[in-house]
Amino acid sequence: MTGWLLFVRLILRPMRREPIRTALTIFAVALGVGVVIAIDLAGRAAAGSFHSSLETLAGSSDLSISATGGVDEQLLGHLVQLPYAFEFSPRMEDFASINGRGEALPFIGIDLIGQEILRGESRSLPVTAVNPVWVGSRLGLHKGDSVRLLINDSIQAYTVAGVLPDAKNDLGENNAIVTDIGLAQLVTGKQGKLDAIDVSVPTGSVKSWRELLERELPPSVTVEPQGARTEENQKMLAAFRWNLRVLSYIALVVGAFLIYNTISISVVRRRNEIGIVRALGATRAMVANAFLAEAMFFGVTGSLLGLVLGRLMAIGAVRLIGSTVESLYVSSNPAPIQMSPATRLEGLAIGLFVSLLAALAPSLEASHVAPIEAMARGREEYMGRNRSRKLGVLGIAFLAAAAVSAQLPPVARQPIFGYVAVILLIAGTSVLIPNAVIFFAARASSTVRVLLGVEALLALRGLRASLNRTSVLTAALTTAVAMTASVGIMVGSFRETVWLWMDNQLKADLYLRPAGSAAADRHPTMSADIADRIEKLPGIATVDRFRAYPISYEGLPATFAGGETLKHEANARTRFLPGENRDAILRTLATGDYAIVSEPFANKHHIRPGDRLHIPLAGAVRDFRVLGIYYDYSTERGYVIVDRRTLLKYLPDRAVSNLAVYLKPNVDAGQIRREVDDIIGGRAVLVFSNATLRRGAIELFDRTFRITYALEAVAVVVAVMGIAGALLAVVIDRRRDFGLLRFLGAAQPQVRGIILAEAGLLGLLSNLIGLLLGTLLSLILIFVINKQSFGWTIQFHWPVALLLLALTGIYLATVLAGLYPARTAMRLNPIEVVHEA
Repeated sequence: MTGWLLFVRLILRPMRREPIRTALTIFAVALGVGVVIAIDLAGRAAAGSFHSSLETLAGSSDLSISATGGVDEQLLGHLVQLPYAFEFSPRMEDFASINGRGEALPFIGIDLIGQEILRGESRSLPVTAVNPVWVGSRLGLHKGDSVRLLINDSIQAYTVAGVLPDAKNDLGENNAIVTDIGLAQLVTGKQGKLDAIDVSVPTGSVKSWRELLERELPPSVTVEPQGARTEENQKMLAAFRWNLRVLSYIALVVGAFLIYNTISISVVRRRNEIGIVRALGATRAMVANAFLAEAMFFGVTGSLLGLVLGRLMAIGAVRLIGSTVESLYVSSNPAPIQMSPATRLEGLAIGLFVSLLAALAPSLEASHVAPIEAMARGREEYMGRNRSRKLGVLGIAFLAAAAVSAQLPPVARQPIFGYVAVILLIAGTSVLIPNAVIFFAARASSTVRVLLGVEALLALRGLRASLNRTSVLTAALTTAVAMTASVGIMVGSFRETVWLWMDNQLKADLYLRPAGSAAADRHPTMSADIADRIEKLPGIATVDRFRAYPISYEGLPATFAGGETLKHEANARTRFLPGENRDAILRTLATGDYAIVSEPFANKHHIRPGDRLHIPLAGAVRDFRVLGIYYDYSTERGYVIVDRRTLLKYLPDRAVSNLAVYLKPNVDAGQIRREVDDIIGGRAVLVFSNATLRRGAIELFDRTFRITYALEAVAVVVAVMGIAGALLAVVIDRRRDFGLLRFLGAAQPQVRGIILAEAGLLGLLSNLIGLLLGTLLSLILIFVINKQSFGWTIQFHWPVALLLLALTGIYLATVLAGLYPARTAMRLNPIEVVHEA
């Protein structure tokens, strides 16, 4: 007998007789592969066009010169006099939005006289041109158009002098706005300053030229390879993207359980055929290869469909991931979603590998079926019950190893052992599930009989009788439930922690910030006179000014900021890590070169109270002694906070990023708000009440975790589809049993009740084990993975309503998944099935 003939008769023909179950298995693989591909595509697209990618707009350069607060433009005059063939391109960077609405667009100032960026397009402008700018083609503007741009707190009119050539599209600049550097300095309020100077070095070692430039520059100015900021952002985003990718694999893991279950069912149901073909001369290898070929069919077909689904799902995922990247990490305009040949190959390889791996054990099992044993019905289930006792010891060993792994430190800032602990915990629970099924069936029999009737009792005994099939299916649904519960607990705990943090931090009555779109690395400013005038209003108790600057520290992005310490702390209640004297820290902070740092910053850079931070400022590297570490959940980048007087000593720009306004007791808040609006006048400044700001922060938080919920939903859908497919297989496999029940007097509704009861009991058992496993996983997510990845301390909290809603939905979906198999069972002809061989 040839291998192809064996595959056709043993595999293909039964698959054709059960098209629905085959389609469900293929679709489960497709969803798993699709989610992995979607997250990969969306992650690359969302982080594909950083602010720093615009470093190449002025041409090809090797180095970039920058400084916190800007580079003194007189330094450029010194550099151009160096006796070397350097090419210097000064640049200003900011963000603008058209008419104060829509996305934040990169606003770039370059030396139009010294650089030919328009590639042949005339630089001559109409005499009447006001504030000329060149725009990216994606903005849909044309030469001569007038456009109003919001930059910081000011909206002004500009004239489109031309459209940037599409040759720049691959760099992400087709949405940029470019102008002359002098105009950029004026409208951004940075006269006399440059944000960066791009440097093209002569032929030779870039490292040597960099060292030469560093000797010519003050210590506060840094020289970095071009693209260094992009690399910093990539490092910072690594943990976020890796966590998302790991979460996306959950759906694939659930799909692997279903592949295993499908092949196992095939082996059990075809034991007679296996015995026959073995007796006719088929070798063990031929039998094993036939079932592996079945898995390969599911893997290849599901992966091809998964590539299509992944491309479609990436469109929605990039929006969710993109908003999270911008709000928590770095300014980023999503790049186009591109599925490269490597991505397609990766999707096929993942689907095929997971399918073959899942099918390996049942295929080997099939190959060892002896012809004499193949006719012995029930023998395999008996052997499965014997194996479950031995596997219990292995499961306990896995759980113990998970506990040890959770205690180990991160590796290269990645919580590698945290992920290992998660895998071991899931594996240990899966191995113990056969014992859980046996225990559940033994203890629940009398209760089920009394409460649910004889149909449920028969269903419970059926689950125990088909232990192999039941265990794998329960493990798949348990994994999906556990991830839903664990991430739900983590998100709920994080949400509750953020809410408590805002209770301490957000005490002001009004908050003001520029209307320009803010992000983790963007800190638009407003004029200092706004704060001065508001502070003089009779109903104002105090005004707390805050100014922030993006910096780089030890190769990672961070934020350096100054606030009016004593004013803030008299009203808000910043929480420091346990054991730190808050009042003493804040009294000392206002007296000199001292700083406090946020918990994420401290954890990423291993900072402790008493350490010194070396930050380049105002012509020298300044030392700030760390007084304490405070809890902060506003950004994962990390903060270094000094007193505002200390900040102004080194960076004497009085413009502010944010204002917190505290009212006197018993004043008319509405009248104060009107007076504040009058002071703002025509400036583009947003005013928020305390309640509005809190509500907006929570909405942003919820939006950030939508992608997480979407990934969980896919895993649950895959598991529920597996329930439907497995129950359909139960009906087909046990059709003689159901036919015998009908002969003994069972009505069609009773047969349906048995199938639905099996689905309900599977859902109940999976929910119970999944909730327990999910709670343990949440502890690892909260106290190991999140702590090591992002540096946040999260307080454990049970989101009871969310968990009840999610688990109830999963349970109902599981029961509903039994409707079609139940309908199939009701339609069986008792006479035909009883007389089957």
